[in-house]
Amino acid sequence: MPLHVVDHPLIVHKLSILRDKTTSVKKFREVVNEITMLLAYEATRDLPMDDVDVETPLCTAHTRMLKQGELVVAPILRAGLGMMPGMLDILPTARVAHLGLKRDEQTHKPITYYMNMPTSLKGAIVLVVDPMLATAGSLCAAIDLLKEQQPAKIVAVCLIAAPEGAQRMETTHPDVHIYVGALDEKLNERAYIVPGLGDAGDRMFGTA
Repeated sequence: MPLHVVDHPLIVHKLSILRDKTTSVKKFREVVNEITMLLAYEATRDLPMDDVDVETPLCTAHTRMLKQGELVVAPILRAGLGMMPGMLDILPTARVAHLGLKRDEQTHKPITYYMNMPTSLKGAIVLVVDPMLATAGSLCAAIDLLKEQQPAKIVAVCLIAAPEGAQRMETTHPDVHIYVGALDEKLNERAYIVPGLGDAGDRMFGTA
């Protein structure tokens, strides 16, 4: 299964802060940024590299550097925007593809309302970010859109996942690896992750 639960103690600790309903908007944003950077570290573990020679003050070092290629961060609006600073701190040269998808609260299906991508994603490595992998409707729709642009690889990074969403991703996009901080218990009748942390967008932007 292409689901990677990164249960590092730092991530577990920081997720506990996010889950706490008394955590302030300011603190919530800060911790989302911190967890995103930790998840990005794992999600980029197999980026392609080139052998290079570097002159140190003492001699020539035979080492490696990232292969020159296109990296793209694709936040799913709006909540994915909160993860973008952390991703760009780790990958400062990455371009950004904005994908506006929202969930219809009645049908729980995704609606595309905005899309702004780089001119070409062909051959790029795309990191899709969205805090909550619930039904996976929005993530699947975003990946459908991205695959039309023929990237070399797509990786998804989420804070928390529900088993239902993870299973749907495995069925619909088995080639896409997903990195999450926690796999929670279930979805409730409103398709919210339980125990979860509430609506990530509302808590991040103070609109609850």
